[in-house]
Amino acid sequence: MAAILVKKLVVGPTEENAYLLGCPQTRKAVFIDPGGDAAHLLRLAEKLKLVPIAILHTHGHADHIGGDSDLKRAMGLPILIHPEDAEMLADPERNLSAYFYEPLVAPLADGFLGDGDIYDVGSLKLEVVHTPGHTKGGISFKVNQSVFTGDTLFAGSIGRTDFPGGSERVLLESIRRHLLSLPDETTIYPGHGPVSTIGRERQHNPFLEGLI
Repeated sequence: MAAILVKKLVVGPTEENAYLLGCPQTRKAVFIDPGGDAAHLLRLAEKLKLVPIAILHTHGHADHIGGDSDLKRAMGLPILIHPEDAEMLADPERNLSAYFYEPLVAPLADGFLGDGDIYDVGSLKLEVVHTPGHTKGGISFKVNQSVFTGDTLFAGSIGRTDFPGGSERVLLESIRRHLLSLPDETTIYPGHGPVSTIGRERQHNPFLEGLI
């Protein structure tokens, strides 16, 4: 099993976790949910001698897509997202920036990621898992013994479901079926807050009581 290299950068007013995920062997990498501070992300990739090949999104809210335009301008990276969230990228009302920030219009998607897709990052194989509930097109990325959950599952909490397209019932079912089914030692890289594990959340997350 190929090792992974993960660096987290906390960005923006919502303290969103932007990730740089790299393959140590081939030095290829992707940005996952680069919500802002694109210049810092690019410097980090350069410092680690990683070559980014794409921008991957767990969903389309503004605090997760804020760095897209600058990264696209700097490197021409393709932007990939689930088709049900694709229209959020360039629509300030759908991505919520019209209500909480300056209206944000990000570049359109260059391609789509659906449930069961495998995205290769060098020797790494990222499996796409459709985990709706926070948004209709919410997805998580499984790789080795790690999972990038976006705003589906946090350390000690779960994603909001009061935005358009959200559903608490759907979110909890996504977590039950697709995340709690993973081994306890699986590392969770969430969209906000600290890193956790499936086992820790199974035991201590108050929102997950009764799901197991």
